[in-house]
Amino acid sequence: MDTNVEGIVTKVSPRSVDDTIVRLTELVTGRGMKVFAVIDHSGEAKSHGLDLRETKVVIFGSPEAGTPVMEHEPLAALDLPLKVLVWADDGATRVSYTRPGTLAIRYHLGDDLAQRLSGIGPLTDALVSA
Repeated sequence: MDTNVEGIVTKVSPRSVDDTIVRLTELVTGRGMKVFAVIDHSGEAKSHGLDLRETKVVIFGSPEAGTPVMEHEPLAALDLPLKVLVWADDGATRVSYTRPGTLAIRYHLGDDLAQRLSGIGPLTDALVSA
């Protein structure tokens, strides 16, 4: 599977999909942010008789960080709150998200607003560390 998609960062987790989700939600709440939802794409597919590799999306954020971005550019609400995809790929667990710089370019964010989205990198670094 080619995980080299422009604007997307993909990292490998040493944990299972489910354990990665648990760890991610712990990290998010531990940093004072809110987990808005966990979308279980593969679970929904299975409930309809369809096969899909383990595929889950965690939607999370902070009103303090995201609100100024959406005030500047209302269309940013299409990408906020932030999302992390956790998925199985041939025995590995991958963690993917849209690069903050991609969002900054898409929504014409200055450095101060772009900085509000940059925490996803260190958060996912902590997530995939052993």
